[in-house]
Amino acid sequence: MAQIQEYQSLVLDALEVVDFKLIREKGDINNDALTFHPAMAHQIFGESETIFGYEDLHVRVLYTAGPLHIYLGIEYSNRVNEISGGEIKADDVVSTIAQSLPDGCYFINLDEFLKTLDKADKFQPFGEKIGEYTQVSDDGTERLFEIYQCDYKSSSFLKFFGRLQTFILWFVDAASYIDTDDPQWCYFLCYEKYKNSDGQWQYATAGYTTVYEYYAYPENKRPRISQMLILPPFQKLGLATQMVESIYKFYQAQKNVIDITVEDPSEDFQRLRNFVDARFCKELKSFARAEIVKGFNKEMVREARETLKLNPHQVRKVYELLRLFYTNINEEKEYKAYRLEVKKRLNAVHYKQMKDLQKMERLKMDTEMIRARLPTVKQRMDQLQEEYTVVEQDYQKTIAKLRAL
Repeated sequence: MAQIQEYQSLVLDALEVVDFKLIREKGDINNDALTFHPAMAHQIFGESETIFGYEDLHVRVLYTAGPLHIYLGIEYSNRVNEISGGEIKADDVVSTIAQSLPDGCYFINLDEFLKTLDKADKFQPFGEKIGEYTQVSDDGTERLFEIYQCDYKSSSFLKFFGRLQTFILWFVDAASYIDTDDPQWCYFLCYEKYKNSDGQWQYATAGYTTVYEYYAYPENKRPRISQMLILPPFQKLGLATQMVESIYKFYQAQKNVIDITVEDPSEDFQRLRNFVDARFCKELKSFARAEIVKGFNKEMVREARETLKLNPHQVRKVYELLRLFYTNINEEKEYKAYRLEVKKRLNAVHYKQMKDLQKMERLKMDTEMIRARLPTVKQRMDQLQEEYTVVEQDYQKTIAKLRAL
């Protein structure tokens, strides 16, 4: 009887054998320059991110560029089913991927899939246009992008969005589909507007952001940015920044919005958010250089919240970032004052722990085990310096972008 260990060469890396393409016209099917690979596959193929049982496997996941109709197909030269005489079976790749897709949203027949391209020129963005952006490449080529806001629940939009959010399983770690039946979700979509070979305008879907509008008493709301994905072929074009700015402006214009928050942001997204917020705050009176050097104050919180809908925690981050922006780090007294202020904020939690411990000891409570787990003064000083270094390095990356404006 055949042993699976004999076929270790047929254990393949899904990140290498799965290909994606966004198809604008039929000729794109064989254009390898359009291929991009998934960033992860554990949410489809398990933690090992492997596919078993094929030689020369090529998995194709094709999307029409605008409406995002999906084709799933595989090509291979040999399969373990035949090699082992039927004793061992290869993974059912198409079925495995299909389990993560909405019902009835994909094709396994390439000709049927290509027929959808005949109607792709009629695809129009969903929702209301709230912004546009022209990206200019180094050679002077211009690309036009438009951003739309959509909160209605038409069946055609929900089917489209169901196909769009299938990308997150391949490109956003620990992602999950949102409940589109919940009316408090708001959708922001980015499209590229381009001319096809016939000179007619068409739209290609470039990315999206979802925002959950939390209720706030009595008749207010607190929007929370949840998921953002710019599709790989459109990354590094400044679209994420444009999306965030458009979302900010959309909610800043609404009087019943208290503030705008972000759900569990990644480091990259937090850096993007800091950049956008800092750029906006630089134009506020309370964030002028002459005011910033005086230290953090309530007027900064008030003005940033009323004007930009930023929450106090984020305002403090932006203050630190902009104060470093204006600080001459070659002037020791000025630089030291900045470091001490940031470290004071970083040490606030530890300081509170120590105050609570002292309070417990005054009440004659046993604190021996708690104290044993606390760092020594020297250890805490070293930890604090490490924390500060990480913060400053992160701020400096954003400051470099601000100076480049």
